[in-house]
Amino acid sequence: MLESIRVRSLHCPQCTAGPRENNEEMSGPAQSPPEAVGEVHQRVEELRRRIDRFNYEYYVLDQPSATDAEYDLLLNELRHLEIVHPELVSPESPTQRVGGTPLAGFSQIVHPLPMLSLSNVFDAAGLTAWLARNERILPHTQFTFVTEPKIDGLAVALTYVDGLFQHGATRGNGFVGEEITANLRTIHSLPLRLTAVNGAPVPSLIEVRGEVYMRRDDFRRLNERIEAAGGKTIMNPRNGAAGSLRQLDPKITASRPLRLLAYGIGLIEGASAPRSHLDSLALLQAFGFDVSPDATRHEQVEEVWRRCLWWQERRDEVAFEIDGVVVKIDDARHQEELGFVAREPRWATAYKFPALQQTSRVLDIIVNVGRTGTLNPLAHLEPVNIGGVTVSRATLHNEDEIARKDIRIGDAVIVQRAGDVIPQIVKVLEERRTGEERPFVMPETCPSCGAPTHREPSAAMRYCTNLGCPAQLKERVSHFVSRGGMDIEGLGAKLANRFVHLGLIHDIADIYGLDWSTIADLDGLGQKSAENLARAVDGSRESPLPRLLFALGIRHVGERSARLLADRFGSLDEITAATLDEINAVPGIGEIVGQSIFDFFHEPRNQAVISKLVAAGVHTDDPNRRQPTAATPLTGKSVVVTGRLASMTRSEAEERLRQAGAVVTGSVSKRISYVVAGEEAGSKADRARELKVSVLDEAELLRLLSPETGTIGAAGEDGEPPHGEDGHGPG
Repeated sequence: MLESIRVRSLHCPQCTAGPRENNEEMSGPAQSPPEAVGEVHQRVEELRRRIDRFNYEYYVLDQPSATDAEYDLLLNELRHLEIVHPELVSPESPTQRVGGTPLAGFSQIVHPLPMLSLSNVFDAAGLTAWLARNERILPHTQFTFVTEPKIDGLAVALTYVDGLFQHGATRGNGFVGEEITANLRTIHSLPLRLTAVNGAPVPSLIEVRGEVYMRRDDFRRLNERIEAAGGKTIMNPRNGAAGSLRQLDPKITASRPLRLLAYGIGLIEGASAPRSHLDSLALLQAFGFDVSPDATRHEQVEEVWRRCLWWQERRDEVAFEIDGVVVKIDDARHQEELGFVAREPRWATAYKFPALQQTSRVLDIIVNVGRTGTLNPLAHLEPVNIGGVTVSRATLHNEDEIARKDIRIGDAVIVQRAGDVIPQIVKVLEERRTGEERPFVMPETCPSCGAPTHREPSAAMRYCTNLGCPAQLKERVSHFVSRGGMDIEGLGAKLANRFVHLGLIHDIADIYGLDWSTIADLDGLGQKSAENLARAVDGSRESPLPRLLFALGIRHVGERSARLLADRFGSLDEITAATLDEINAVPGIGEIVGQSIFDFFHEPRNQAVISKLVAAGVHTDDPNRRQPTAATPLTGKSVVVTGRLASMTRSEAEERLRQAGAVVTGSVSKRISYVVAGEEAGSKADRARELKVSVLDEAELLRLLSPETGTIGAAGEDGEPPHGEDGHGPG
C-alpha cells in the first residue's frame, strides 16, 4: 500500500484569507497614514498576511497569483508604514527578510533534543539487516515505513514560540549548534509565523527540523553572477547553502537563492505530538512549510527498497540535489520504544546513493581533434570509482576553462559524474600542490596532422585549419554512421576508423562506394560480415531527412535542430537555396546555429560531398513530411515540451504537436508561443515565466490537441490559453 504526501494546496496557511480572486483589487500605498493607530496596525497586519500568502504561493507552491508589480506595491506600502510607525516593526514582518546589521560572530545554541545523524545502508542486504535489528528489539511488531529523498543541504533547527519564529541554529555537533537566526529570516520559504489551520492549534513551542538547500538552476545562475563579477565560484549547491548561511552579513545571505524544506519535528509543547512521521509532515504542511516531496508510506521492506531504486533512477531529474533516501519507521510509538544507539536513532536510516564526486589526480592532459576540427583537451586521471563506474578521463572543455580553474598536470582534483554526463573536474585541491605540477598550454599545431591551429578572439574553441585532417575525417565518419545519424548497424566507430586508416574512405560519401570484396578479405571480417555491412549501408540510403541532416555533422546542429530544418524546408536543395534570414527565421534556430548551417551548405567541399551522396542514391528530401490537412490553433506555433507527462511520453507529445502543425523546439526564448510543463519541469518553465511566455499544463495541452475542440477552453482569437501562466511572481 502506498500513501503519499504532496503539497499543492492553493490555501495558504499564513493567512485566514482564501486564494485571491482574479478581480480582487490591490490597494496601493496610502496617500497619507490613517489617523488612528489602530487603523494603521490593522492595515499593517493585513499587508503582512497578504505578502506572506504570496510568498507561500511563490516559494512553496510554485503557483504565484500575484505579479511582481502587485507584490512590490504591497511590500513598499508596508515598508512605508513601518518607517512612519517604527513601533509596529516586528521580527516576523516580511520587511525583515532583507538582512540586517552584520554580525561579529555566531553565538551557540543548545538543542532541546539532540539532532542526531543517521546510519547508512548501501544495498538491499543492509536495509534488511537494519530492519532485523529493530525486529529483535520489538519482536512481533508490524512496522510501517516512510521514504523521502535525502536532500544534500544544511540541516537546521527552527524554534517557534506561540507561533512566532524565535531563533534558528545549525546542527553543529548534534547537541550544540551556531545561531543563524538573522540569516534564516532571509529565506522566503521559511514562515516567520504559524497560524492555526483546519483545527490544528499552534503549539506554545515547536522546534522544526529542516534542510536549507539551493535548486540546481538557482545554483547555476548564482555561479554565473559570481563569475561575471570576477569572484570565485562555488563548488556545489550544498557548499553554496552552507556558506550562505554562515555569512556574518545577512544581506549577503539574502542575495542567495536559499530554500527550506522541513522534514520533521524535534520538540513540541502545548499541543499533541503527531502520532506518525507522515502526520508530522502533514502538520508542517498545514503550518506553511514546504516538506519532503513524495514522502511515501510502505507496508513491506521490499517496497522500501524498490522506492530507493526509484529515487536513485530519477536523482538527476529532481530540481535539487539528493544523495540518498531517508527511511523511517512511521509510528511515533515505535520510534520512542526503539530509541537511539550512540548518536543515531534506531528507527531511521539512509540509503546512500553511489558517490558522484571523488578525488583523483591529473596524470596528463591530451588533445583530441573533433569532427568539426575543434581541439578538445582531455584529462587523463588516476582511475577512480564514481557511482559504480571506473573513471579515468574527464573533459576540460577548452583552454579558457583550464585557465579559469588553473588545472595543472599533477594536480589533485575533485571529479564529478552525474547521470550520463561526461566526467568533469569540479575543483583543484590547491592545498595539496607540491610544486611539481606543470601548467598546460594548448598546441599551436594540430596534434593529428601538424597543420596550424586558429582561434577567433571571441570564440572559446581552437580549430585545426586543415579540412583534410585525418582525425576530423575519422570523427565525421563515426558520427555519420552512429545511431543518431544514419544508424548503419555493424559499422561502428572502430571499423569506420579502420576504413579511414586503410584509405578506403576519404569522405562520408565514400561509405556508399566501398568495395565489399576487398572488405571481405580484411582480417576479422569475412564474406558474411561484408554482406551484412553491405545490406546495412544500402538500407541507410532511405534514412529520413532529419537523420541525414544530423549525420552530416553541421556544427551546432543536433537532432532537434535537424528535425526543425527538415520540417521547415523538406530537402537539402531547399536548405541550400535558403537565405540566411530564412534559416534564422526558423523557430528554435538562433543566429549562431543559422550562420553555421548557411556556411556549411555554401562550402564547396560540402556541396561536392552532398552531390556524391545524391549520386549514390541517398535520399536528400522528405517526401512523407507531414503537413496539417487544415489550419489548427497550433499551426505555425513554436512549442517547447519539458518535464514528465502522465498520459504520454515527451516524444509522443512532440510528435502530436508536429502533426497539428506546431514547430517543436528545445530552447526557450521570447519567440516561443507556448511551453508545455509537466512534472519536474525545471529551468525551462522558469525561463518561460521570466520571459512571460505562456506556460501550459498537461490538461491544457490535451485540450489544445483535442480534435473535437481544436482549442484550449475559451482561448481568444490570438490563441492564448485562458489559464497559461504569465511568468510573474513576488520578489
